[in-house]
Amino acid sequence: MTHTGAMADVAGVEQRWAAVRRWGPYAMLGVGTVLTTATMDIIGMSTAERYATVVLVTAVLLWQLWWDRWFTRTRAGRTPVSACYYLVRAAAAFVLSWLNPFFAFLAAVGYFDADRLLPPRLLKTGLLVTAVTVAGSQSGGFPPRGPLGWGVFGALLCVHLGMIAVFGHLTAREDERTRTQAATIAELERTNTALQQALDENAALHTQLLVQAREAGVADERRRLAAEIHDTLAQGLTGIIAQLQVAASAQDPALSRTHMDRALTLARDSLGEARRSVHNLSPVALADDKLPEALRKTVTEWGERTDVRARFTVTGTAEPLHDEVAATLLRIVQEALSNAARHAAATRVGVTLSYMGDEVSVDIRDDGRGFDPLAVPARTLPPARPRPSGGTPTGGFGLDGMRARAERIAGSLAIESEPGAGTAVSARVPLVRHDR
Repeated sequence: MTHTGAMADVAGVEQRWAAVRRWGPYAMLGVGTVLTTATMDIIGMSTAERYATVVLVTAVLLWQLWWDRWFTRTRAGRTPVSACYYLVRAAAAFVLSWLNPFFAFLAAVGYFDADRLLPPRLLKTGLLVTAVTVAGSQSGGFPPRGPLGWGVFGALLCVHLGMIAVFGHLTAREDERTRTQAATIAELERTNTALQQALDENAALHTQLLVQAREAGVADERRRLAAEIHDTLAQGLTGIIAQLQVAASAQDPALSRTHMDRALTLARDSLGEARRSVHNLSPVALADDKLPEALRKTVTEWGERTDVRARFTVTGTAEPLHDEVAATLLRIVQEALSNAARHAAATRVGVTLSYMGDEVSVDIRDDGRGFDPLAVPARTLPPARPRPSGGTPTGGFGLDGMRARAERIAGSLAIESEPGAGTAVSARVPLVRHDR
């Protein structure tokens, strides 16, 4: 049963009890009056008793009407006025039951509203008056006749007092249960209110997080595109320019044609990579090959273009990597080779791919000029022209890009270099296997 349904049931029971307490005295007075009228001659009521009955019934009716009007106006609980009303009614019921036992119906109403009208110190007294009246009527009327009559009256009174004790105990337990239920309902209402407030706050926080996530997504996508453009278009254009410069200065038409073909191939590859970058696809080199084969081809082709001795090595047991991990390592190698070609003036380059349990790493080493990593400031824009030290005029965009790529997949990038002693770039990332 729901919380609302339980409250509705409690309210319905209270309304029915209120109707019984309000109209019960009228109904019981009416029943007693009808039965008394029908049995006056049988009981042998005298004329004086009949007149007294009429007066008392009228007085009780007026008393009840006054009480209804006063209670409806004040809606007070247990007060001296309510105690006076109960005791006067009980006394009138006792006298009427003395005149005719059938008026005990009116006295029995006291069992139902004593706890609502009498204060605790008068409750037992009021119930005792009611029990005496009802027991006397059941034993044959007042006064009891002879020892047998008194014995029956005493036995009935004991029964009524026992019932009062039992029902009083049950009523006390029911009141305790009602108080507990009311406290529980109040606590539930407070909890529901707090929960609703928390839900409202969570909804507002969720909306805020969505906005922040959207903004972070836009910023991340911008950074990704910037890195992809730098790693594809910038590197491709650099290679194209280098090939065109060689072709323009070559005296041999065949050699010039060879470099022109290489420039054309680089242009086509760069265009394809740019398109794949826009759609956030894996690099072309990984479309048909796994990472070791893709790196081997990349290193070999780079060595052929730059006339630098380039060697690729794999250590450990090769495993299929997640697309994002493979793409990140490939891009780092491509950027490191591009930096070596533009700035290092190296004669030898070695690339090693290592599978080490739960990690995979790539190491790119060259014997070029080298540079001081601490002297390279951060930058956010591509370089305007090459810098012999191995960085850029305003810092290492490529170095920052490689580090950002590694950190994006919970990896790290280390750079060891010094002027005249070459450069070593090492990227370590978690070994996340390809989704099956």
